[in-house]
Amino acid sequence: AGPALEVLFRQSVEAGKRVRSETAIARGTTSLSQAAVELAESRLGGLAGRSALVVGAGDMGEAVTRALAGAANRGPLLVANRTPAKALALAAAHGGTAVRWNDVPAALEQVDLVLTSTGAAEVLVDAEELTRVLTARSGRPLLIVDVAVPRDVDPAAAGLDGVTLLDMDDLKAFADAAMAERRHELPRVEQILAAEVDRYFEVAAQREVAPLVAALRARAEEIRLKELVRLSGRLGDLDDRQAGAVEALTKGLVAKLLHDPTVNLKLAAGSPRGEQLAHALQQLFDL
Repeated sequence: AGPALEVLFRQSVEAGKRVRSETAIARGTTSLSQAAVELAESRLGGLAGRSALVVGAGDMGEAVTRALAGAANRGPLLVANRTPAKALALAAAHGGTAVRWNDVPAALEQVDLVLTSTGAAEVLVDAEELTRVLTARSGRPLLIVDVAVPRDVDPAAAGLDGVTLLDMDDLKAFADAAMAERRHELPRVEQILAAEVDRYFEVAAQREVAPLVAALRARAEEIRLKELVRLSGRLGDLDDRQAGAVEALTKGLVAKLLHDPTVNLKLAAGSPRGEQLAHALQQLFDL
């Protein structure tokens, strides 16, 4: 990337880390799969110890399974799909158990949560079937999140006691709420980024004057060494201690003389005054 862009890229990453750690801009989610899992988690009061059944092993089913697998202390994770091989592969990849398609009703009797996202054109789970499932569940509530379009679960199931059925409308409302919370963080994010932009320009400006500062110090060091050589005859034979004292004295004088010009040049870097000072140094010292 080169020295200029390398600094820019590095500071951009640092700015991103600051934004994510110091604000809530990255909390909550707008991805459909993650939102579906977070919505279920909010309704269940957490996923710890909760068993879940994912119906469908397509892209959405895979994303939902991955999100569920990452939940802390989750319960058993079941995966069902019309194609057994897909269910087996997805379950194996995320520490779950594949369920045969014909065994989905039995799985519904056991789990706390169902997330369904198949591409079926017809309803897969109707209200009558869920009524039988609820009888076997002995009153245990069942949460279903249906993110399929068209729906996998009969909308009439929402009227059954013991069933909470959430669909794409609920998911959209949940994601919109998360996005609204993120928008509240924008002023703070913009403050951080403005500060980081100022810092970048300060660093970039100082890097621009660095060659001039180096040239100034090199010129001063050249003059110092020439003067030592020119005066060596007058100094006579110096022992090591005396030679070291002369070396330290001359270096110290040069450093003190250059300190204020160097500091002022760096502080003014990037400003019109900085440009004037830089131009003056170049002219005065023939740099």
